[in-house]
Amino acid sequence: MVYELICGGIFFIVVLAFTAVKVIYEYQRGVVFTLGKFSGVVGPGINFIFPILQEVRIVDMRITTTDVPKQEIITRDNVPVMANTVVYFRVEKPEDAVIKIEDYHFAVSQYTQTALRDVVGNSDLDVVLTEREKIADSIKEIVDAETSEWGVDISSIKIQEIELPAEMKRAMAKQAEAERDRRATVIKSQGELQASQNLMKAAANLSKSEGALHLRTLQTIAEIAADPSEKIVIFLPTELKSLIAKLK
Repeated sequence: MVYELICGGIFFIVVLAFTAVKVIYEYQRGVVFTLGKFSGVVGPGINFIFPILQEVRIVDMRITTTDVPKQEIITRDNVPVMANTVVYFRVEKPEDAVIKIEDYHFAVSQYTQTALRDVVGNSDLDVVLTEREKIADSIKEIVDAETSEWGVDISSIKIQEIELPAEMKRAMAKQAEAERDRRATVIKSQGELQASQNLMKAAANLSKSEGALHLRTLQTIAEIAADPSEKIVIFLPTELKSLIAKLK
């Protein structure tokens, strides 16, 4: 009987010794509670606690990623869009993350979702589409101001996708096509203007010399003759042209 009691006592001591040892990794911190009261934070390595009297809550200090689900938001100019974000955050004060908030992962996700709705809802569609980084920074500022009280730091917030209604996509495609046509027309008109200016300069130079004008005429005739299509070219002497002009 005594032997059994001794063996049971040794076994109980060994179990208590194992439960008293807590190994914490480099990327973790342990929040220690003694009889339900916060008594400190222990770092990585081997830590000893008093079984039954003390309890340790392990907190991961690495950067965590949380995906905020896609949601429909009405912009300030009454356009419905679907948007979702990704939040990157880490715990700075493990004691606050355990004591002040029940589930900081869920809280960060929900608060980011609310901030996304507020920021996008107060912005026009053009701003949402063209200034995505600015929108994300505004959301981060709002969320970071709240989560700092929980011992959580928001590293960054990225807007993954902004989805537009099908009719809005078609309208924007037509607008883009019209803009491309406008640019093409402007470029073509600028080219025609430059060509007309060059032709005007060339005509002024050719008019200064009668021989140059004749040479240019012969070059034009040679270019026409190079085409195999049927053509009839009639050469009229300059004197005949002058005689016809006098008869008129």
